Amino acid sequence: MSPLEIFVILALSGLVTIALIIAGALILSYRKKVILLETKLVSSLRKNTEIGSFVNFFSEKLCSYSTSENVYTSIAEKIAALIDAESVCIYNLHENKYFIPVGYSEAFTPLNISRDFILSKPRFLTDVLKQEKIELGEGIIGEVGLSKKAVLLGSKEAALLSSEESLTAVSSLMVVPMIINEQVVGVVCAINNKATSLFTEQQFAMFDAVSKLVSVIHQIIQTFSVAAKQDRLNQEIEFARLLQASLIPREFPVWKPFEIHAFTRSAKEVNGDFYDFVKIDENRLLVVLGDASGKGIPACMIMTMARSFIRANSERFTSLSSLMSDLNSNLYRDTNEGRYATIACCLLDRQEESVEFARAGHTELMVYSSKKKIRKLRPHGTALGLLPNELTGNFDSISFCFKPYYTVLMFSDGIIESLNNRGDEFGIDNLQTIFYESCCKKNSPSKSTDKILRAVDEFSENKEQSDDQTMVIIGHEKSFI
Repeated sequence: MSPLEIFVILALSGLVTIALIIAGALILSYRKKVILLETKLVSSLRKNTEIGSFVNFFSEKLCSYSTSENVYTSIAEKIAALIDAESVCIYNLHENKYFIPVGYSEAFTPLNISRDFILSKPRFLTDVLKQEKIELGEGIIGEVGLSKKAVLLGSKEAALLSSEESLTAVSSLMVVPMIINEQVVGVVCAINNKATSLFTEQQFAMFDAVSKLVSVIHQIIQTFSVAAKQDRLNQEIEFARLLQASLIPREFPVWKPFEIHAFTRSAKEVNGDFYDFVKIDENRLLVVLGDASGKGIPACMIMTMARSFIRANSERFTSLSSLMSDLNSNLYRDTNEGRYATIACCLLDRQEESVEFARAGHTELMVYSSKKKIRKLRPHGTALGLLPNELTGNFDSISFCFKPYYTVLMFSDGIIESLNNRGDEFGIDNLQTIFYESCCKKNSPSKSTDKILRAVDEFSENKEQSDDQTMVIIGHEKSFI
């Protein structure tokens, strides 16, 4: 072969060799990329599996535990096992001012230890931790909460957080903020890798991912807690409502020549108004209408106290005046300042066919007589429970014969203070007019009650009212012939 041919053959051989080298390098690089991708995929799948397992774990704990503290503690223990940490603590931000620990795994060392505590035993760690309160911006916990940035500290930085009182040396630390809608709601802290003391970047990434889930879990727990509290409150309100309903008479006594009808409705779930019928003896019946201050359950409790006392003292009843004085003494002693009740009482004597009326801070008694007039009786008497007996003065009463065609109306101020959409009150004059017209038509107490309520509802245009409404109407049986 000629020199030229030899040169061409050698050149081609070199190109093939170079091509093979390049191809081998490309294949090796591709194989490394494939291995790297496989590693990342496995890592991602593992992370997703662990996070999925973590979410399932939380769901189970939320269903099985009754308090959020137990749930947070279980979550902290699960996170510690997930990232292979010695201990984990979850802090919630309270009142947007300071962090308090709400859940922690075993042996989590407090980062802010007061010199007042001597940690001679590990079990004292928990006692100290429960009292830990870290201001926003204070220490590593407060700083992460303020900056909203996660932190991974190595041995040198973490060692500075250990104090002489600590039983556990801090060699590595991870702190991640819990953020909802760009607002910090807490912080999660992990101390020391179990295997090597120092946390790795992979552990930090996993911890950060799980802590984001804890933020969501925190919101769920808060919502769950509010719902649970509301449910308990609803149960208590329902119990109070049923208790009150059991105390309000469902039937009206037959006490000829008197005919009685009563009605009450509450502005809230439970009523602060009440009416009751208490038999004193074979001839006398005490008709009581009361209005406790305030609304809802507190007013209901005062109402229940007043009713119970009146019934308990019926056997030793002497007069309306003494009954009011004794009731005032008891309410003043047993109720908080500012709590009181107004009471109106009609003592019906069927033998004498008479009525004795007394009141304690309550509305007047309207009396329709045979002369087709309305009289308003206002004997003196202050509200019950506000002042001691020596400052209340006497409780007066007014007696009158209950003649045919007489009808009397007892009512709470919720009737006359009913508001319409313009803010106007129904008023005493409207009540008197409707009561007078109904009596002139010889309507029964039941029908008169219906007419008054219909007029009140039409005036208020079905506007929700802020006060309870109660009426008792007593008529003479000959009024409706």
